[in-house]
Amino acid sequence: MSIERLPKPAPPVHDARHAPPAGRTWRAQVPWTHPDAEALRARQRAEIAEVYGTTESEPGPAPSAADCAVFVVAYAEPGARGADRVAGGRPGGGVPVGCGGLRELGGGLGEVKRMYVEPAWRGTGIAGEVLGALEGWARRRGWRALRLETGDRQPAAVRFYARRGYARIPNFGAYAGLPGSWCFERALN
Repeated sequence: MSIERLPKPAPPVHDARHAPPAGRTWRAQVPWTHPDAEALRARQRAEIAEVYGTTESEPGPAPSAADCAVFVVAYAEPGARGADRVAGGRPGGGVPVGCGGLRELGGGLGEVKRMYVEPAWRGTGIAGEVLGALEGWARRRGWRALRLETGDRQPAAVRFYARRGYARIPNFGAYAGLPGSWCFERALN
């Protein structure tokens, strides 16, 4: 299997307060079914279930290999900050520390899905790198905006997306009418 290495996006000014982690990090576009992607998504869903007290917190159809246009995993070299506390890793390769994907919505719109960063790596810029890679991928395909849904019990996610230029919008699609769902959008031009 070949893993496409994605170019590192320029760090946004608002993330400059975060010191980069010790050691090298990189992102790779991987198939939805890649073991690292599956493991990170499982940890993301477990964390969401703990926050909301249920495993049934996904409004509408869950993302899948059939509808996820791209999936990105962030890696850290073994021995880098917190990498020894992260499950997984590959001999001679990196340790998976974060992920995210995009679902195409049509009409030049995409939806950010399954953004997750291992707790030891939060606040290091990994989430911004993953989101930047997804935004760049979407721009290269002519998408005009990205949307996302997060919940009212995820203030850190809300702050992160607001810092990245995402603005609150009326709930869309399966999220319409759900009081605990908060939707956001960012134009890509």
